[in-house]
Order: sequence, then structure tokens, then C-alpha cells
Amino acid sequence: MNEDNDLNESLNSEAQNLENAENQTDTSDTSHAESMGEAVIGAAKTSTKKLFSKKPKKSIDDEQDAKIAELTNDLQRTRADFENFRRQTEIQKEQYGNVVKFATVNKILPLLDDMERAIAANPDTLKPLEKNLEKTIMNLGLTKIESEPGAAFNPDLHDAVMVEGDGDNEVIAEPLRTGYYYEGQVLRPTMVKVSKQ
Repeated sequence: MNEDNDLNESLNSEAQNLENAENQTDTSDTSHAESMGEAVIGAAKTSTKKLFSKKPKKSIDDEQDAKIAELTNDLQRTRADFENFRRQTEIQKEQYGNVVKFATVNKILPLLDDMERAIAANPDTLKPLEKNLEKTIMNLGLTKIESEPGAAFNPDLHDAVMVEGDGDNEVIAEPLRTGYYYEGQVLRPTMVKVSKQ
């Protein structure tokens, strides 16, 4: 508002100077009038530049609001990216932990197989050890896959290494190596001999 008043005062003062120059009766002093005219034109140009070079206050507020909105959007996007990164990192950490657990338990399986064979070879001597072995298997989160002779053969749970007979119905003739579930997933299928009946 002050700028508009200054501009009006500047224009009014220049107009007054021009009127004064015109009212002078001495026509021989045209150079003075010309210089006054040039001064008025220069003042008008300067005032016009000031008038159009300054941005209205409303325009500045709109620009600031737009900048605030842009920065807010950037902040929200950055927060969302960070949350996605955090969740992805947690998922990867959990997956890595599961892979490590499965690999560790899988390395223990040959030891369990050896213990089962030793117990089967010397049942009288190692019978007390069998209960401790079963308890340890449960504590590790392992569950034996049921593979009793006469049960139906399931290729998802059983690995057939020998097949006997010519029938259409496949049943387990003899389990050769115990299979295990670990946390509800098949860790290793049971190795079996299959009989077709």
C-alpha cells in the first residue's frame, strides 16, 4: 500500500512540474520544457517498472503456500519410504533367521540318523537314550513324518528309493530313513521302500 502511495506521489509531483513548465510564458526557454518533459517521461518509466516489477502480496503468499505444500509432500514421501525400508529390513532379517535355523537343524539330521541306527542295533543297552533323543527332537521343533509300513505313499512326504510289485496302489513297504517336519514344513522327506499292490 505504501508503494502505491509513493508511486502516486511521484507521478503527481512530476505532473505538477510539467504543468509549471507549460504555464511559463517564456516560449524561448524550450530547452527547459524539454528537459522537464524528459524528466516526467523518465519518472513515469521508473514508476511503471516499480509498479510491474513488484509482486503483489497475494502472489507471494500463494508461492509460499505452494512451497510449503511441496515440502510437506516431500516429507510424507520420505517418511513412507523409510517405513517401507524398515518393514523390508525386518522381513529380510526374519527370513535370514529362518534360513539359518533350517540350515542348522538340517546339519543335525545325520547325527540323529546315526543315533537311531545305534539304538536299533543295541536296543537293550541304548533304550534309555531313545527317550532323551525323542525329547531333544521335540525341543528342536522337529516332528517325525509318520511312515508306518502299509500307509499310503505320498510323494510330498516320502522319497521312494525302491519299488516292488505291479499294482496300482502304492503303499510304504519299509521306512529306510526318518523324515522330519520343522515348524510345519517338510525339512526332509522320509526315505522309503514302496510296494505296489
